[in-house]
Amino acid sequence: MISLTSLMFISVTLFSIGALGVISRRNTIVIYISIEIMLNAINLMLVSLSKYSHTLNGQIITIMIVAVCAAEAALFLSLIVLLYRRKATLDSDKFTALSQNRDVSHG
Repeated sequence: MISLTSLMFISVTLFSIGALGVISRRNTIVIYISIEIMLNAINLMLVSLSKYSHTLNGQIITIMIVAVCAAEAALFLSLIVLLYRRKATLDSDKFTALSQNRDVSHG
């Protein structure tokens, strides 16, 4: 049987890898994968705490997180396709301006 300390160490390690990926990378797909790694680390922590406390609370919250992740995946991947069509790159530094550079005159 795997100890709770080992599961927590794995969870913290996965979360740290995901946070490092979000901070250090510029490719939007890598950033998205890093966010998913962080969410899976949280899920692992919740399920392991739920197992060792003999309740189902952590597992229920994990199911809700997985459902939110599925919706997030659909939204994020469609956003990536839209941004790639517009800028022809996935470098996050190129997406600093959300609007077009138009000269808008008022009056």
